[in-house]
Order: sequence, then structure tokens, then C-alpha cells
Amino acid sequence: MSVSEKLLQQDPPCTTNSLSNFKWSDHPDENKWADCVHCGMCLESCPTYEITGQEQHSPRGRVHLIKSVAEGKLEVNEYFTDPVFACLDCRACTTACPADVDVGGLIEEARGQIRQALPLKGWKAAVNKFFLQELFPHSSRLNNFGSFLKFYQKSGIQKVVRKTGLIHIMPDHLVDMESVMPEINEPVRKKYKNEPVIKAKGMTKNEVAFLTGCVMDVMFSDINEATINVLTRNGNDVVIPNQQTCCGALHVHAGDRETGRKLAKQNIEAFEQSETVIVNAAGCGCMLHDYPELFRDDPIWHEKALGFSKKVKDISKYLYDTGYDKPKAEIKTKITYHDACHLAHGQGVRKEPRDLLINIPGVEMVHMPNADRCCGSAGIYNITNPEMAGEVLESKMQNVPDDVEMISMGNPGCMLQMAIGVQKYGRNQKIVHTVQLLDWAYQKESEQEGGNQ
Repeated sequence: MSVSEKLLQQDPPCTTNSLSNFKWSDHPDENKWADCVHCGMCLESCPTYEITGQEQHSPRGRVHLIKSVAEGKLEVNEYFTDPVFACLDCRACTTACPADVDVGGLIEEARGQIRQALPLKGWKAAVNKFFLQELFPHSSRLNNFGSFLKFYQKSGIQKVVRKTGLIHIMPDHLVDMESVMPEINEPVRKKYKNEPVIKAKGMTKNEVAFLTGCVMDVMFSDINEATINVLTRNGNDVVIPNQQTCCGALHVHAGDRETGRKLAKQNIEAFEQSETVIVNAAGCGCMLHDYPELFRDDPIWHEKALGFSKKVKDISKYLYDTGYDKPKAEIKTKITYHDACHLAHGQGVRKEPRDLLINIPGVEMVHMPNADRCCGSAGIYNITNPEMAGEVLESKMQNVPDDVEMISMGNPGCMLQMAIGVQKYGRNQKIVHTVQLLDWAYQKESEQEGGNQ
């Protein structure tokens, strides 16, 4: 039995904070675990507990471990690190918790302490620095990376690499990701760089700012384009601030909270003049809403972050709340909907995207059991924890109805992960973002109206 498992069977008396083994500032917030009574209501909601059956891989187990480190009963070591980084941070436990214990917040704060106590070394540190420090925060470098991927796809190199088997020099989970990589197109930030405002089609009702994201704009620029089309179609002028940057979600998930704060400050300032900030990626939206947590020890920036977070709206919720034109053209398809964790659990957005889908003529919605169960993507979890992510995905695919033609969702990571699942388990469903389907319906409607003139 491991040290962490033994600790989980005990409930020793509280000790003073001076004994805490969290040695750096921005440590896990005691107020977040104070309401946890270890009732177990969270257990069935946790994918990692479902798979392992181990208490340290359950939400209440992780909360107990974090509390034990804070009380000086457990060191920040491998026994603590493994359960904390094995968490998907899907937030399903908070939805299930009667006391709304913010396990996700505790996990992210604990990861920040771990990465200061036990910094990454060797190739892991190099890869982490390349992507999180040198690539994602820099739009010009991301555009160059996107151009490289586009060349890889268009030049024929991709076909040669696949046909010759060279692709298999990579680990299997990266081969799976390459096999479902979407077609790379021009990023919308680059396309609209010289347009201060993308004007609404018809009368202007509102002006909104659009966070294009980092990976989203490189890998899924077609979804960003669809988002702009849908917004302008519904009377919104769209502004894309040039100074915006990566939301910082991947950095915070990885324990690099300092970089997360730097990126948060840049975004808060970039959108300072905007009244509404539209997001189409669930993970980004959840991170933007969590900005105040990053600045709980900084009153000035905490206040700014609070004001900013109130502006943030997922595209589906914004359309639902402000009213949108229900399309008239029919798209005849059977579809099911997957709740991205950071949209359903992180932002409480469930009804709104379904409303957009069922109001498209011809769309038949088929219920997916456990629709809000994690798919295993979880940011870059499917890269850092491929085995666990694969088991979570297998469980998810068992709930996808056999007779649907499309699976809709609102997060790019989920789209890649579910595409891997469709391919791996011999399915033929098309993976779509909710806003894409709405855009297609509007396009078809315009074509029909043009043909009737």
C-alpha cells in the first residue's frame, strides 16, 4: 500500500498552516476544501476513479491529499504528484458535489506548487517550454507553424509519410492525432488583420469582440470563420483585437500559473474596450471565467479580472440569450450532442447549444447517455496521459448512439479526441462544432433565396 493510500485511510487532526508543505505563494485555497465532508457523492462522476477504483484517483481522495500536504502530513513528492496530474480536471465532481467544492481549482493550484517543487527536466522540460512558452503565446510563430502544417498536407509529404509507414516512428497516440488532423486553412486573425470591424449583414444590433484562440485559429480556422458568419448574420459587428493572445488554459493545467497570469493580463487589456467577448472553445471560455482565481492575491488585477470574466460568453449562450434567426433551410441529419466538460461543468452551458441544433429544420436530435462524461481530451491530457485518456475515450464511445450521422460539440480538443474514437472503433459519424451546422444552414438558406430570385 502506498503512502498516499495509507494517508487516505486516516483523518488526523488539523495542524497549523506553518507546517504546510506548500512552500510558495498561490497555494491551494483552504476555503475550497473546507466544505468537503468526504460524502462520496463525487465518486460516480469521476472517470479516473471509475477506471482505477483507487481512492487517491477520486475527487475526495485528491482533496484529502491536498489537505494533507497543507497540514504537513504529506510531502510534495511522487505519491502526491501522480494523483494530482492524473486528474482530467473535467469539473464533473463539482457538478455532483452538494457543497460545490471547487476540486478543479484545488487541482490547478496544487499543480502550480508541484511544478515549483519538482520542475520538469530533460526532454519533458524542453517540449513543455517549446509549446507553452515559445509557441502558443506568439501569434506570428503559430501562423508559421500553421503554414508548415499546411505545406505538410498540401505538398504530398503527408501521403508519403503515411504510405511508407514513417509516421509510426511517433508514439501510437500521436499517430492517432495526426490521422485526424483537420485541413489547415488561413487563420481568421491573419485574414481580417486589416479590418477593424467585420460589419453585420443588414442592420447592426450589437458589437462583440471575438477571442480566436491559439490552436483554434491554426487548426480550426473554418470554425472561427463559421462563428464570424453566424454572428454577422445575426446583426453583430465583430471586432478581433490584435493584441489578444492564448487564453493560458494549457499553461494553468500544466502548473505554469505565472505564464497563465501574464497571458491573462494581456487578454484583459486587449479586450478592455469591449462589452462582450465571444468564445467558441469551451476550454478557453472556462479559463477566461477563471481569471479572477489567478489573481486572488492581487486586489487590483483581481478586480480587473472579475470585470473581464463577466463579459465572456460562449457563442451558443450568446445567441440563445440575445436571440438569433432560426434558419429556414433544411439539413436532414441525425445528430447527437456531446457536452464538453468545460462548457457543461465549467460554465453551466447545456441547453443553449442543443437549442441551436434542434431549431435547424431537418435535424433529428438523438440523446447520448452520459453526454457530459469526459471524452479524455482534457486539454493535452490525451498527450501527457495517453493510456488513461484512451480508456476514458473507449467508455465515451460506448455511449455514442449507433444510428447518428453526426456528433456535435463545442470544443476543439473534444473534436480531435472524438474523431480518434470514431476512427478507432470503426464508426462513421462526422464530428462537427455546433456553430458549423448553424452556419451551413444559413449558407443553404442564402443559396436557396438566391436561386429563387
